[in-house]
Amino acid sequence: MGSELGILAATAATIGFVHTVTGPDHYLPFIVIGKARNWSLGRTLGVTTLCGIGHVLGSVVLGLVGIGLGVAVGQLNFIEGVRGDIAAWLLISFGLIYSVWGLRKAMRDKPHTHVHQHSDGSAHTHHHSHHHEHSHVHDEGSGSRRNLTPWALFIIFVLGPCEPLIPILMYPAATSSFWGLFLVAGIFAVVTIATMLLMVFLAQRGVRLIPMQRIERYTHAIAGVAILGSGLAIRFLGL
Repeated sequence: MGSELGILAATAATIGFVHTVTGPDHYLPFIVIGKARNWSLGRTLGVTTLCGIGHVLGSVVLGLVGIGLGVAVGQLNFIEGVRGDIAAWLLISFGLIYSVWGLRKAMRDKPHTHVHQHSDGSAHTHHHSHHHEHSHVHDEGSGSRRNLTPWALFIIFVLGPCEPLIPILMYPAATSSFWGLFLVAGIFAVVTIATMLLMVFLAQRGVRLIPMQRIERYTHAIAGVAILGSGLAIRFLGL
């Protein structure tokens, strides 16, 4: 049983890594939202960790309940598939709403030019955005609005399934190895969350190198489109 459990643990780690890297929904939302909202690296990674825990825990709890009730793996996979569809549509809806809001914000924040005449007959112009100047304080003070996005992502990720986890849990459950059950689930969870954090960290460092001045006011819209695309890819391409 020891060698079999070792193989199972290695399999859980490998599948957790591959499952996360090949699923853009595991990290893309945090990268684009973190950039659009100017979150610090610590805040971005904190939100990613919270959502990662909810993502894995949802499937672990479902798997353990199913095992306890003697539900077949096919039935559990069906339930995970339904959860996946719900999560995909929520991601699509969230991305669509956020992109529309981002476009409206960008249009309101459109820079414009003022001409100032001086008493000596000279004149000068300057470019600025009224909305950008006045929205900053209000956005910072609106705690409930600022905190809505992380919790919306958390709910979506709790509903998002970890399909590969269910079959991996079945073997130690079938051999009545509760230690093996929790070991496999723990390894899968740690590797999945660690990979999410690694992808977000590397991407955020890379984004800082990209000049964003000309499209800065469109960052929210771009974030929404990226999340929308991620949801569409999951729903229709099976990513």
